[in-house]
Amino acid sequence: MSLLPILKYPDDRLHTVAKRVDKVDEELRSFIEDMAETMYAASGIGLAATQVNRHERVIVIDVSDSHDDLLVLINPEITVREGACVGEEGCLSVPGIFEKVERSERISIKALDKFGDEYTLEADGLLSVCIQHEIDHLDGKVFVEYLSRLKQSRIVKRLEKKSRALNGPEV
Repeated sequence: MSLLPILKYPDDRLHTVAKRVDKVDEELRSFIEDMAETMYAASGIGLAATQVNRHERVIVIDVSDSHDDLLVLINPEITVREGACVGEEGCLSVPGIFEKVERSERISIKALDKFGDEYTLEADGLLSVCIQHEIDHLDGKVFVEYLSRLKQSRIVKRLEKKSRALNGPEV
């Protein structure tokens, strides 16, 4: 297993719409393990393949406190949305930024597991929000794009400033 580099907003590759997975095989399962290792190492609770520059409809999620309940969603589709909730979200592709976003309170999805078997799942609370957030990534959308243009530009400036501080001045 290996850690994968996570794309950072506003990288244009984060806006690539992911393609459906046609074949669930050993190579894809290995990639899923790498995604999970990357998510855990970055202290995240969800990661979409788009965020590691692979544009296929694959998500890993673990919202458990013990970080030992990995959920794999391949070709996920939301089939039912109910209610609304507003909560603060963050993202591994937008480090250090947390903003309030409105999402559906409860959802039902269908997806494939890591063996290619279809299943359905009903989710609410944090799991519901996380699934919606990660599916947005597969659709080429980052959570900050729910915010006003002014907030988005401030976030980009803040991230650029942080990047300059970490990487030093350009030569």
